[in-house]
Amino acid sequence: MQSTDITVLKQAQQWLTEGHSVWLSTVLKTYGSSPRQPGAMCAIREDGALVGSVSGGCIEDDLKDKALQGALTDDEIVFLTYGESVEERDRFRLPCGGTLRLAVEKITDARWLNEVLAAIEHGQQVKRRVSLHSRENVIETVSQFDKQVEEQQNQLAFIYGPRARLLLIGAGETSSYLAKMASALDYHVMVAEPREDMQLTWQSDDGELLAMMPDDAVIKIKPDFNTSIITLTHDPKLDDMALLEALKSDAFYIGALGSSRTNAKRRERLAMFDLTQEQISRLHGPVGLDIGSKTPAEIAVSILAELVKLKQSQQHQLQHPKIRAVS
Repeated sequence: MQSTDITVLKQAQQWLTEGHSVWLSTVLKTYGSSPRQPGAMCAIREDGALVGSVSGGCIEDDLKDKALQGALTDDEIVFLTYGESVEERDRFRLPCGGTLRLAVEKITDARWLNEVLAAIEHGQQVKRRVSLHSRENVIETVSQFDKQVEEQQNQLAFIYGPRARLLLIGAGETSSYLAKMASALDYHVMVAEPREDMQLTWQSDDGELLAMMPDDAVIKIKPDFNTSIITLTHDPKLDDMALLEALKSDAFYIGALGSSRTNAKRRERLAMFDLTQEQISRLHGPVGLDIGSKTPAEIAVSILAELVKLKQSQQHQLQHPKIRAVS
């Protein structure tokens, strides 16, 4: 399973290879309620074929109609706004107060698309800057504080690729469900598994297999602010090895599968090593939101739900920082 946005880019690449005209529509801004966030995309072919989503509703139908009627321009980026009036919101079935601003551009140079997809294949994020005047595309690296979409006077900038990395310790059934679901949420998934019998059953499409000890895997990937690490083996020796390195890293989220009692014992063991109480307190255990999950698939849902919740909270804090009074 791959994210919708990667599917859009790959389909656009295939259509171009087949000789079709292709337009890429990207959400620039949303106001009020919106089913898709800035950066969401859809690709439209000249015959009205469409893949992806910018609203999940009639806006896609309107874009198809524009393609069929020849209303999508070839030589410039067009900006469309939907939902500015009550009539439009009713017509396009947008949520109450919802407004979307889109950029629609014909893909005239496939080189940037090929370069972006090549980077994604290697689990990398890249930024594309496109000039509104010359339509020239520049691909560059991404920094921590870059926004998913930037609209400036003379250019637009978009970030593509996995928006986060997820390292799973152990290639079991829960890992398989979690990897599939996380990939759909734009995670680059890696699985550390030193046990040869477990390596044999891991499906490469679910995530990159790191056939090494868990602590070596943590060191290898160099966890950063965009990395989550979750231990799932039920083997204290393997899980603890990963945690001893992970809790000292810059990883955004570190979780361990197991009951409250199991995690209490785990924290006692970790305290016997060179970890501070502050570092140990970073551990999320039991991992995931408490939704009464029992099966491997349900556990995977609870873990991803917690990751989504924490990421949304982090983004809200970045967008709305608290202002401290200075006396």
